[in-house]
Amino acid sequence: MPHRFHVANLPETGLVTVDAAEAHHIIHVLRGSVGDIVELFDGCGLAVSAEITSVRRRDVELRIIAARRDERPACGIILGTAVPKGDRFDWLIEKATELGVTRIVPLVTARSVVDPRDSKLDKLRQTVIAACKQSGRNHLLELSPVTTWSDFVKGDLAGHTSFIAHPGPGAEPLSASHLSAQPTIVFAVGPEGGFTDDEVSLAIAHGAKPISLGPLTLRIETAALALAARFLLD
Repeated sequence: MPHRFHVANLPETGLVTVDAAEAHHIIHVLRGSVGDIVELFDGCGLAVSAEITSVRRRDVELRIIAARRDERPACGIILGTAVPKGDRFDWLIEKATELGVTRIVPLVTARSVVDPRDSKLDKLRQTVIAACKQSGRNHLLELSPVTTWSDFVKGDLAGHTSFIAHPGPGAEPLSASHLSAQPTIVFAVGPEGGFTDDEVSLAIAHGAKPISLGPLTLRIETAALALAARFLLD
């Protein structure tokens, strides 16, 4: 696979100029030169093969050779998840992007201990781009603003086929029958201390089904990725 670079507002034909961080990478890391072929993608499904025609001090000009457009997958997955501590959320975002998760919603719940600031989310969006480069994905994972549990339940959870990861009476193991022929699935994963009874009741009242992930206690990022992989890799 050729080296890949993200370019917003990418045309399908003609010349394109790459600047800022991506130009720096082409010039100083890749040591790109005239005639080299790279791949550019816009994060909205368009990817092009392009030949470097000019390397300048701060930008690179390329000529588009061929283009393709990937349609969004027919099935999508939304992960509403409490935010784990430290760099574990970075890891979750990276791996969810590689798996093909459509959107992640960082949640604030009663027992949450991490509420990421906008600057942290902006940094995580760069993690999404890097993971798309590596994996060959041409649609960026969408990272939503931090959302309260109540707003998430009344919005995404109520609007789609949805499941809440919560062990206990009434929780069923996730099976293929839960996932068949559904255009969008929403999974909710709570903080390390779990959802409160009131939070679970609110979710169930809005149509979510409680599911179990087995007898072991999983960390936030492990549970979220296990659910995503079960749906996307089946």
